[in-house]
Amino acid sequence: MPISRIELGRPLPIHIWDAKGNLLLRKGQAIVSEHHREHLAAHGACATQADYKAWVHSYDRLVYAMLREGKSIHEISQATMPAEILELDYTVGEDITGGWVDVQTVLTQLLYAGAAAKNPLGRLQGVQKRAMELLDKDPNESLFSLFQALGDKALGYCATHALLCAVVCELTARKLGLHDTIRPVLVQAALTMNLGMAKLQDTLATQRTPPDAEQRQLIHDHPQASADLLRAWGAVNADLLDIVALHHDRDARKGLARNLECRRILHLVDVYVAKTAARSTRAGLSPMQAAKSSIVGALRDDAQVAAAITTVLGFYPPGTCVLLANGEKGVSVQRGAAANTPLVVSTVTPQGLPLGVYVARDTREKAFAIQAPVAADNFKVHHERVHKAAGKQPSLAAVQA
Repeated sequence: MPISRIELGRPLPIHIWDAKGNLLLRKGQAIVSEHHREHLAAHGACATQADYKAWVHSYDRLVYAMLREGKSIHEISQATMPAEILELDYTVGEDITGGWVDVQTVLTQLLYAGAAAKNPLGRLQGVQKRAMELLDKDPNESLFSLFQALGDKALGYCATHALLCAVVCELTARKLGLHDTIRPVLVQAALTMNLGMAKLQDTLATQRTPPDAEQRQLIHDHPQASADLLRAWGAVNADLLDIVALHHDRDARKGLARNLECRRILHLVDVYVAKTAARSTRAGLSPMQAAKSSIVGALRDDAQVAAAITTVLGFYPPGTCVLLANGEKGVSVQRGAAANTPLVVSTVTPQGLPLGVYVARDTREKAFAIQAPVAADNFKVHHERVHKAAGKQPSLAAVQA
């Protein structure tokens, strides 16, 4: 136990035991003096693992709040253990060990369950943890898997959209230098911003008619509905709730001023990904078109974020399809030094026939320069052969996507 960080006279939120399992202090009692503190330390004061982890989570929330309030490092270093532990501090994360399809499956179930979800914050924690592990392991492969999955109607749209937004938000936030205390909150906001319309998102992805009046109202109301569901799940992070509730509201006077940049990033990424996804009622824009539409005519702050999105993704992100100067069609697999020079694997001949052996093309060479984006539904890509041509070992994450 962090005995030295417990404030004298403050009621304890947990039981304190000795090393043999004898109760030293009951929950609600307090350490009354320095002599009492020394006595507890001499008896090896400890707590159950569940109580200790929950208390540490509560302390982490306290430190986060102090950082967001602009407290100094000295003030934070003097903070004592909190007197209150919330139910959410006992949340146990559910580990996911598979690839992006496994993550997508868990997130779909969670978003669909809504208010009826069991251990929602633990499952959300598991999704976020595994998504960031996969992203850190190989950003190009993560983008490849998710952009490819975006057009796969069999996988469903809502969770794929959320995961791709989370990944792009994280990469964009890193590029813009957002502090590592707020980036995880932005990622969590991306995963849950459409919680209030998850099933509707999947319906609209295949619906052959424009949204009706009831659907338009649900779309309009979904930011606040999502925030309300997060509260029902037990979420208390004010920044998360603020970012989700206002991610489409461009009025800078609303909400917490410290979250303006996060809300701007999430809004622009959400719109960018939505524009690139095809619907039954319209074709998707190419990533390059989506990026340009975000920059042209944008205000300075929006343009800066849009430029960062383009920088981290390029004009042809991994997983998107292109036409080369030699007439071949292929798929981008790795971002290049410039926005328009990714590594591409050709999959279709100039005559429109599938290549028996996929071939990697360096788009910096004039013969293989990218001429135009190609709609992903115009041809199918065999992921294992793509990775073989690119000189990679196919991973479960990429092959299954």
